Amino acid sequence: MAKKILIVLLVLLVILQAFRPEKNNSGKKENDISKQYPISPAVEQILAKACNDCHSNNTHYPWYAEVQPVGWWLADHIKDGKRHMNFNEFLTYKVAKQYHKLEECIDQVKDNEMPLESYTAIHKNAKLSEEEKNTLINWCVLVRDSIKARYPADSLVIKKKK
Repeated sequence: MAKKILIVLLVLLVILQAFRPEKNNSGKKENDISKQYPISPAVEQILAKACNDCHSNNTHYPWYAEVQPVGWWLADHIKDGKRHMNFNEFLTYKVAKQYHKLEECIDQVKDNEMPLESYTAIHKNAKLSEEEKNTLINWCVLVRDSIKARYPADSLVIKKKK
């Protein structure tokens, strides 16, 4: 009986491999944050190693992303990350949202909530040093200051829908 169950599970696993999620590799960057706000090479390196796989339009997939259902889980995780913040679509956000997302970035990096532990557990190089955290936080502060200087204060507040 156990042998039959194992064979059925194995067949199901093989069948699942035919159903793959779409890859996050559009590479679209027309609305990238860098088009309006300068990014130093140090910040670019930090974003590339710790942020962009989930918060951009270009994910570098590990080998295990080809194995379903792991690929589905990763695709959902990436979709959720992009929903929260996508550096490649940053300029499509209203100014208030841009300002707020950078504040969230600062808070989450300070509180060690980003990058996620589930990501850094596998991608050890994505773990940020204190110096890298400070570099990223300082860049976010500079971009927020740039937004604040460019736009009226009332445009930086997210208005609640009635």
